[in-house]
Parts: sequence; structure tokens; C-alpha cells
Amino acid sequence: MLKKIKIDNFKCFKSLIFDLKAGDYAFNDEIVKQGLVNKALVYGANGSGKTSLGVAIFDLVQHLTDNDFFHNRLADYYRNLNTQKECVSFEYTFMLEQQEVVYRYEKNSSRELLNESLHIDGELLVDYDYEHEDKRYVSEKLCGPLTISLPDNRLSVLKYVYRNTPTDYHHVFSTMMRFCDSMLWFRSLSDGNDYCGLTKGSVSLEKWLHDSGRLKDFEAYLTRHGLSYHLGFETDEGGPRLYAYFGRKREKALFSTIASAGTKVLWLLYLWQLEGKDRLSLLFIDEFDAFYHYQTAESVVRELNGLRNFQTILTTHNTYLMQNSLTRPDCCFLINHNKIKSLKKSTEREIREAHNLEKMYINGAFVI
Repeated sequence: MLKKIKIDNFKCFKSLIFDLKAGDYAFNDEIVKQGLVNKALVYGANGSGKTSLGVAIFDLVQHLTDNDFFHNRLADYYRNLNTQKECVSFEYTFMLEQQEVVYRYEKNSSRELLNESLHIDGELLVDYDYEHEDKRYVSEKLCGPLTISLPDNRLSVLKYVYRNTPTDYHHVFSTMMRFCDSMLWFRSLSDGNDYCGLTKGSVSLEKWLHDSGRLKDFEAYLTRHGLSYHLGFETDEGGPRLYAYFGRKREKALFSTIASAGTKVLWLLYLWQLEGKDRLSLLFIDEFDAFYHYQTAESVVRELNGLRNFQTILTTHNTYLMQNSLTRPDCCFLINHNKIKSLKKSTEREIREAHNLEKMYINGAFVI
């Protein structure tokens, strides 16, 4: 699991620390795991950095995996333009196999690495400087007899070692690389769908669902979220087409033409969960409920809360979700450019399960 990320000189952040250490509340235990927040909600005003937080968390996808990366409109303007610093730095702390893994690196663009370091349970295993040949240390515990020869600073030494040594040569290191390979960020807004991580390439939602063979399960999924449809596939020259049937199949309509924006986002979420089944490690959904009714947003949060095998971070403006029946004060965060704090750490008051978090928030009880 991701425990903490430190961000320096990236986009709107001069410096930011996002700490996912959980508190000691005695309710909603299912949304924390191993002392860490497993299901997080992130709130912030427009332009406060919610999207940039997700882009920062997923920056390592670019150089540690072969998965698709962000569209240029999200990856551009890499450095913070209010500082004179030339490099951007990230430090990720993971808890994996009950060991703490700290991975740090600096870049001068989204593609070009300056240096990398890796500690596992305090032991330095990598300290690699791409600009100085005399500062390139990789422990034999990680790479064995492998000779390291990188073509340029766009290929991570960690990725090179992982791809060229036997599987699980260093078990915790391999676990970290698989975690990064199984991270997914996505959002669906009026300007289209974006995603980063987990997979490569894209297909239509219809073909994706058809090939999965899970149509009836998808119908049940929609029903759980308050939508009842009788669906079926028909094939034409362009491939499988998904129809909704009405009046005992006397009438039909292409599902994609009658589905609301919110229903299409549910469709996308269902398919991403299916794609990542049994291998998703971290799911970040930006503006996850932009098209949802508040009750649909609540049902989605409840469903994700029940899926403990992966970590979830959702950004939202929906204060209705700020309730102790869905979240906890240590799992609900406020962001404002260079600060992000849980509700628990944003007030000196002791927050109890009976408190109305939304009312406290609206009344200004939380300050970051």
C-alpha cells in the first residue's frame, strides 16, 4: 500500500506531503488496512491541486512500467512555475510485505531522470545518478551479477533490473514493481475520458463489455446503483452493439445513445474494475462523481469501501459523502495547493462517530 508521498516543485505544488497513516477510530474498520488509509476521499476548491495530486502519485508509471501514461495536457507544465528550481522530486513510501519501501527520484522533465534511490526497511539498495558515473550504486542483493547498461536517462535503473533479473530475485522489490504496474488513474468529464496505468491501448466500451462475457453481471451492477435495464448484444458490420430492450423486447435502442452521462461513467467504472480484477493495487478516480446523483455517488463509495484488496483515492466536491457512515475523519482529506490534511488533523476538536462532518466542514470547523 502507498503510505506517503512527498512532492517538491511539481505543477501547482512547491512542496506537499500526503500522509496516509490512519488514526485510531473504532468504527469503519473496513476502510483502513494495516494502519493505513485504504479508502480516501479528497476535497478541495477548484484549482486546489486535486488533479495534480493524482498526476504526481502516478508519475512513476512513466518510467517504471510499460503502461499508458497521461495525455500531454496533464503531463505538460511539469515544474512549478513560481520557483526557480530546475528539478522536480518525488518520494514514495510503501508498506509491502510488512516492510517499508522508500523510493525517491528527481527529474527535469516528465521523461528524463536525474537520479533514483531505493531503501527497503532502511537498507540502501539503489543510489543511481544519471549525470555522474562515479555515483551509481546498485546492491547485488537487488541485481545479482547483472551488468547494468542503460541507453539514456529515460530508462529507470529499477525497471532495467526488474526486467533483466529472475522473477522475485528480491521479493519485496518485485512486489513494489508489481504494485506500480497495477495502479490505475482515470476520470470521465465533459471533455472525454482519460486514464493512466494498468493497461495499454483502448477499445470501445461495447467491445470491452462484449469480450468480457459479463453482460448479466453488468446488469446486476447497474441495478445495485438504482438503474434497471434489459440489455443484449447484436452484431453488425461494425462489431457487437449493445442494446437496451423495452416492452418484452418489442422495442430497442442503442444503449450508448440513451444512457446518461452518469450511467456511462458507471459503465466505465465497472469495466475498469473488471480489467483490474485481482490485480488492482491503487485506484485513483479524479472527480469520480462529476455526473452522479448524490445517492449514486454514495452507493459507489459503499461498493468501493467493500473492496479491500486495493487502495482507493477519490477526489470530489460532494460534501454529502462527508459522513461517518461512509468515511472517517482520518480518511477524508482537504487539499489547498501546498497542504493536504485529514479532517482529524485539521481541527483541535475531538471528532466522534456521532458528529456531522459535513455540517462541521460547512461551518468552518476544519482549517488547513
